[in-house]
Amino acid sequence: MKVKFSGGLLLAMAMSSLVLAGCVGSAAVIPPSRETPPPRSPAGSVTIPIGEPVRAATPAPQGVIDPGFRRPPAGLEQRIFELWRSFPGKTGIAVQRIDGEWTLQQRGDELFPQQSVSKLWVALTVLDAVDRGALTLDRKVSITPADLTLFHQPIAARVRAEGSVTMSVRELIETAITHSDNTANDSLLRTVGGPDAVRRFIAAKDLGAIRFGPGERLLQSGTAGLEWKQSYSVGRAFQAARAALPDATRKAAMDNYLANPVDGASPSAIARALTRLARGTLLSPQSTDYILGVMSRTRSGPNRLKAGLPSGWKFLHKTGTGQDYKGMTAGYNDIGIATAPDGTRYAIVVMLGSTTASIPQRMVLMQAVSGAVAEFHGR
Repeated sequence: MKVKFSGGLLLAMAMSSLVLAGCVGSAAVIPPSRETPPPRSPAGSVTIPIGEPVRAATPAPQGVIDPGFRRPPAGLEQRIFELWRSFPGKTGIAVQRIDGEWTLQQRGDELFPQQSVSKLWVALTVLDAVDRGALTLDRKVSITPADLTLFHQPIAARVRAEGSVTMSVRELIETAITHSDNTANDSLLRTVGGPDAVRRFIAAKDLGAIRFGPGERLLQSGTAGLEWKQSYSVGRAFQAARAALPDATRKAAMDNYLANPVDGASPSAIARALTRLARGTLLSPQSTDYILGVMSRTRSGPNRLKAGLPSGWKFLHKTGTGQDYKGMTAGYNDIGIATAPDGTRYAIVVMLGSTTASIPQRMVLMQAVSGAVAEFHGR
């Protein structure tokens, strides 16, 4: 069951949840001196000239100026700032009006672990190759037990049962994005030319502060302090090996990852990339429509940003969730495009680089951010 709240009530819920977090023990909140900078005035709003929309929202009647086109609605920036300031941990937020000229942000230019958010860049790289004629969506890809990864990979059961599975590039994109399947994503990555191909795409499209890591297996094993072994793809072998490590090894690996995430990206760069994707300036019209349709079918994170939007709004997105270490999660994210009933679109990015807040508290924060965008829309 999905319950909708007004932006004001979501803000109150977020604040109440954070007060409660402080009552359940010191482990529930990261000390401000380590993770959260001192409060500052909400100076995160900037104007970015990004040209005329390729696919504009429903235009205002002739002679009527849309008040939200050139600057954020009054009050939205302060609301986002208060939510950001009050949440424990390293938090980054960016909101950009796709059919407009503004963005607002908190910690928007810092790098945050992407985790499965980076699957979007793999899919875009593949579709760019399709646009150039280097690949087709119908190309067949074989997946064997040697290709399996770890964590969430629903495809693995079929591969082990059948010995190998053959899927089209189209099927792999659908599975990687909508189910966040790690093996499907790594199979796409292998097919398109590996991590360097994705990095070349990011650089060629001038997407800015978006890194791409070494692939799921090396990313996760490195974050844990392990060297990858293919045996880790079976059952919970990876978790067992990780648990057997000395705590100092795990802590050092996690600290290194958080300090300089190999898959790091800034919320603002991601918001700009989503804006360009929605406007149709990254891929062909056919590929743009295709990937936006796929993202609209994402099944992960139904209670993150999507749940904060009222009835009549549409949302397409990609989530990302990192490993836990002693109650702290390294990367808990949701990025997407929200469309109001009148057709106006917003890129919304919330990235929790490291937090010990409970999962319900994280969801309340994300719902409060998207709910605020909806509440202030049209003001």
